[in-house]
Amino acid sequence: MNKLLIWITLLITIVAFTSCDQYTKTNKKQIAEHVIYIGLDGWGSYSVDKAEMPNVKALMAEGCWTLQKRAVLPSSSGVNWASMFMGACPELHGYTTWDSSKHEIPERVILKNNIFPTMFQLLRDAQPEAEIGCIYEWDGIKYVIDTLSTSYHEMVHPEKIYTDEMAKMSVKYIKEKKPVLGAFIFDNPDHVGHDTGHDTPEYYVNLKVLDGYIGEIIQATKDAGIYENCIFIVTSDHGGINKGHGGKTLEEINTPFIIAGKGIKKGGEFQESMMQFDCAPTVLQIFDLESPQVWTGRSMSQVFE
Repeated sequence: MNKLLIWITLLITIVAFTSCDQYTKTNKKQIAEHVIYIGLDGWGSYSVDKAEMPNVKALMAEGCWTLQKRAVLPSSSGVNWASMFMGACPELHGYTTWDSSKHEIPERVILKNNIFPTMFQLLRDAQPEAEIGCIYEWDGIKYVIDTLSTSYHEMVHPEKIYTDEMAKMSVKYIKEKKPVLGAFIFDNPDHVGHDTGHDTPEYYVNLKVLDGYIGEIIQATKDAGIYENCIFIVTSDHGGINKGHGGKTLEEINTPFIIAGKGIKKGGEFQESMMQFDCAPTVLQIFDLESPQVWTGRSMSQVFE
């Protein structure tokens, strides 16, 4: 009986050690422990060269980027944020217009939470205890992130939108919670584009202000002690022309995608084709997660070391 007990104990120890070793190996495949995802609504690629955005351009110099990530059509907010977070085309996730509060086509797949699978949901499944958050200025964002998979989500108070409140909330959240995945979605420069026009002096003044906020977010990761193990992504849902968007011009559909940080090549501009729905699979690869079969997006694997 004593020998049997010894063998059982030894077997349990071996299994436990093996499981622990496998978990460690899986973690080693993870490229970084934190992703800071910054979205600027209405930021067209046409503006990047002319814009005074030193923080964004420092990320471009340190990592990889394209100015030819194409929006899905129509080149409007709801359909594009959905595609970005859901890794699939509108025909599959069902959001087809600017309005993200409803979808016009039934989702092809629902895994849980009564929503098409998002990158937030898949990370939550893989890391149940992870801090996952989203702060935003446009209330439409809450419909496409799967709020039930986040630890925290909050919209800036309507009276404080287009002030520095969004940056303050983002900095506070990063310092206090050190999110594994934090998404920070500004509603500008879209508002300025609609008000005074794209490619106007006012538009570029706003981009300079937004770049300052991005600098504050980057500094917050340093203050929180996560900067060295962090990947930054800065991107957009669509661009614009004159005072609008939604059409098929390159000014409307070409959007920037910038990625820099731990495990990212200092590769500069990449030439591979990228679509809006390729963002989510790229985020999943950072966390060593596979995309669900229903997603149409592909990870931009070439940006990783």
